[in-house]
Amino acid sequence: MRMRLYIMVYKRYEKVFILISYICNNNDQNEKRISGNALGTTYQIIYFDDLDEEVFTKDMDSLLYAVNSSLSTYQSDSDISKLNAGDTTIVIDDMFTEVFQLSKKIHKESSGYFDPTVGNLVNAYGFGSKKFTTVVDSTVIDSLTTYVGLDKVVLNKNRTISKKHPEVYLEFNSIAKGYCLDRISTYLKEKDISNFLIELGGELVASGSKQPENKLWVAGIEEPLEDGSRAIAKTVKLKDIAMATSGNYRKYKIDSLSGQKYVHTINPLSGFPEQNDMLSASVFAQTCAEADAYATTFMTMGFKKSKQLLDSLQSIDAYLMYLNTDNEIEVYVTKGIEPFIN
Repeated sequence: MRMRLYIMVYKRYEKVFILISYICNNNDQNEKRISGNALGTTYQIIYFDDLDEEVFTKDMDSLLYAVNSSLSTYQSDSDISKLNAGDTTIVIDDMFTEVFQLSKKIHKESSGYFDPTVGNLVNAYGFGSKKFTTVVDSTVIDSLTTYVGLDKVVLNKNRTISKKHPEVYLEFNSIAKGYCLDRISTYLKEKDISNFLIELGGELVASGSKQPENKLWVAGIEEPLEDGSRAIAKTVKLKDIAMATSGNYRKYKIDSLSGQKYVHTINPLSGFPEQNDMLSASVFAQTCAEADAYATTFMTMGFKKSKQLLDSLQSIDAYLMYLNTDNEIEVYVTKGIEPFIN
């Protein structure tokens, strides 16, 4: 018996809907499925191997615990939470180091549009892990932007972190989920598992193909509809690639005190929620950490600057939906991913 299963993924932080079309065979004993919670959202893993599910689940729990303990601002005793609370004695691990160094790289490439020190602003607008009770106005934002800038954070040789201001608040929510998928992908490959699909909070890593048909994985990109309805704009075939999508069309907050509406993408250079011509950015890269970070970056930069940055990046592809000067939706697709879009 054959069946078609549609896995609908709702990305918690960026309200992006991804549809994964997956055809399976009930008689395929090597197909395994694992699901759980990590970094404030859910994950699903489909893989084809005889690796014992109980062993795999136990290993995943250990891996995800390590990631959360290092990078999650939603866990009060994590390394990053302790750093944000003012603990200067924390010696960071390899995971934190890798995410920090990649963040530095993308921060430089994007001229500061990607910035993990935007945490105070994210919290102020109600999108972060900390509650902020003060009315958000220009005076508050001016004060908080004093603590924004990745150049204000230094990784020392002894693996401690120094901050120019104690109030600087780090949060890796725009890269940590992607990095977590990369760690899971590495684990699977070390177990000689080559055909798998990993999803975490709407981000994907696709390796090999669907078995036993040997067909490519297929994901869908949602139309940017603000009325709450959902429709798939395009599908994309995936093999040995990571994908992350970010959008502003549903994720917003209404300030209970002022009544002001804020979209979730915060411009670290201005300190204000970014409302530009970009509607949705789907990014494809060799690592999900990169795809995750650049998807957020493009939403902040707007279309023109995003296209300019994409032209300078050798290993990043994107499917961008944006509004033209007539307020009509247009699409820009890089050449590397275009043949896989339907």
